[in-house]
Amino acid sequence: MRKLLLVDGSALLHRAYHAYPPLTSKTGEIVGAVYGVTSIFLSALESETPTHVMVAWDLPKPTFRHVKYVGYKAQRPKADTEMIVQIPQVKEVIKAMGIKQVEQEGYEADDIIGTLAKQGSAEPCDVLILTGDQDTMQLVSEHVRVLTPAKGVNPPMLYGPDEVFNKYGVHPEQMVDYKALVGDVSDNIPGVVGIGPKGAANLIKMFGTLERIYRDIKEVQVHFGELTAKKLADGKESAWMSQDLSRIVTDMRLTIKLEEMEYNGLQAMPSGRQGDSLKVKLEELGFKSLIKRIFGDPASSKDSAGASNQMGLF
Repeated sequence: MRKLLLVDGSALLHRAYHAYPPLTSKTGEIVGAVYGVTSIFLSALESETPTHVMVAWDLPKPTFRHVKYVGYKAQRPKADTEMIVQIPQVKEVIKAMGIKQVEQEGYEADDIIGTLAKQGSAEPCDVLILTGDQDTMQLVSEHVRVLTPAKGVNPPMLYGPDEVFNKYGVHPEQMVDYKALVGDVSDNIPGVVGIGPKGAANLIKMFGTLERIYRDIKEVQVHFGELTAKKLADGKESAWMSQDLSRIVTDMRLTIKLEEMEYNGLQAMPSGRQGDSLKVKLEELGFKSLIKRIFGDPASSKDSAGASNQMGLF
């Protein structure tokens, strides 16, 4: 079975930026997040050995969700300039790896990943989504899993259907309705005021879907009480909007094909240069430990910026 690794580049960048110190290259350029993304990415490539790989990116422009709801992600502070300036270097490293990258105006990286995950699982492929956030849990299925990097003392986690249910109390296909009720603070999705994770999970366990919850609101009152039924009634419009905002698009028009994402390892670059462009790029950034890790070069176990090989993420 082929294995397709889909990477949320934007989420990974954010995770690496906040997890790694502000390392600098020999020229004084800030490269801590570049190092972090590359290290996390390499760990996934090494442990999962995919046959096909793609990295998706958000664009700094409004999406269809911003058009539908002006408050979407409105509470987020402006991204740090020190993180933004590292994006071109991250993309250059990934390009040097010979790995395809996709971004599309009007959509988020999650939508690109959702569309390719659906296409990949239909091939069929085993699909693995590498991301730093939890939004893609709704995509999990028999052939689609989500891998989240370590965060602080929490180790990396691999989510299949059972793991999603154990964490949230609902099945992956119910995650959109779950978020319609609880909302999402990080994306400023309101949900229903007064309905928390436990209450949302219990409602969905009994009624199955958001549609049935509202269709059988009198039955909700019988089982969960008048106050819960009133909260749901008052928040009905918000719930449906939140469901719409939370749902990842899985039918985008994308020109990239599965065969274009084929991955044969970092030692087998498409040009036959045996990874020369990647090695040169890593040398330029001063990542000696990553060069040793990929190419086996005799070098210090620490790069010139003083960062350890794993930095505790994988």
